[in-house]
Amino acid sequence: MLPSLKYLIPVWFALVLVGTAFVNAAPQGFLEGQLKIVSRTPVELDGENTARETSAATSETYASYPLIVLSRGERKQIARVTADAAGNYRVALPPGNYILDVEGRVPKRLRVKTQPFTVELNETAHVDMTIVTEFAAEVSTPQD
Repeated sequence: MLPSLKYLIPVWFALVLVGTAFVNAAPQGFLEGQLKIVSRTPVELDGENTARETSAATSETYASYPLIVLSRGERKQIARVTADAAGNYRVALPPGNYILDVEGRVPKRLRVKTQPFTVELNETAHVDMTIVTEFAAEVSTPQD
């Protein structure tokens, strides 16, 4: 047997196995949506301290708030996704029941409503998420 054939057969066998793995990959669906980041900053109007909402998110801002997909039962992290510069996100997931949350929501003191959703085979679930930042800074100051 030629030396080149000796190595060619195992390489061919490995390629066949890899190709079969891609064909037998788990069926998927998708999650997509829009991330909105709202900042509550104090403003003074006629001597009163009130809160104003602004939404001026940039790609760096979206990168600071990655979204996580958790399994609904165990709350185990399945995926992590960051929104693009326009706040859009999309991720492939196997069919199942999930919860969409924000990574570090509790320590960052963000006001976020977690979103349960279901992914169906070859379907796209659409879930929008709104984050309200500076929630912890909303402290009333004593008036003189």
